[in-house]
Amino acid sequence: MKKYRILKTNIDLERYIGRVEKDQLILNIKENADLEKAKRIAEKLNIEIATDINDFSGLILQLDEDGLSLISGKMKLYGDFSKMEKRLKQNNLNNEILIHAVKIKGREKNLVVLDATAGLGEDSILLAAYGYSVNLYENNPIIAELLKDGIDRAKQNPELKEIVDRMKVFEEDSIIAMQNLDYKPDVILLDPMFPERTKSALIKKKFQILHKIESPCTNETELLNSAIKANPKKLVIKRPLKGEYLAGIKPNYSIKGKAIRYDCII
Repeated sequence: MKKYRILKTNIDLERYIGRVEKDQLILNIKENADLEKAKRIAEKLNIEIATDINDFSGLILQLDEDGLSLISGKMKLYGDFSKMEKRLKQNNLNNEILIHAVKIKGREKNLVVLDATAGLGEDSILLAAYGYSVNLYENNPIIAELLKDGIDRAKQNPELKEIVDRMKVFEEDSIIAMQNLDYKPDVILLDPMFPERTKSALIKKKFQILHKIESPCTNETELLNSAIKANPKKLVIKRPLKGEYLAGIKPNYSIKGKAIRYDCII
């Protein structure tokens, strides 16, 4: 196996994987993997490619014929919208509290939503399925690759293609981007990662991996102020059900579910 090394790059990779001890990240390619895609990802992140990873103890980006995934021990994370197909049916979308939170009275469709904290896009695809155009902002280069891979694979699924065609990924810092937009979003969705989530005994496996490469939000005031500066008709903020208001700002109203709520600022 080639030994891992971080090269000089314009991407501050250590910012995203700095909590991982010893060897940190490597790209493992399997049989029938897209070699051109592997080369592009490796060059972008400046990481080594290997086929034999038996002695590697860090995080693994794995590329095979099914796509890209992130592996940590026995946990595996990848963008998979096919598992959401049932939720994406129109009758089921009407029961999603996110849809109720984002709606603007008198404008059922054709909204432009800016998802400032896209992650793997699971909230965004619900909005796209409802008929909205969604611009997804993801600053973490590793998560952005997983997100784009999930969208690419969804485009091969006839049930999902039309939906994900309404999703556009911007790989940049949304805090900066929202201060310099060349369009006006109708709604901005914020779902920052907060420290309290790491302490939950019920945390999902995917968040266990995500917390290895993405730090909790420490600049919530700056994030919220940038969203306000973008001047949308509505801000929708995803929070734990009993979590504090983002940056201490009380919303106009909240829509609550069993475990989460959406704080809405008009």
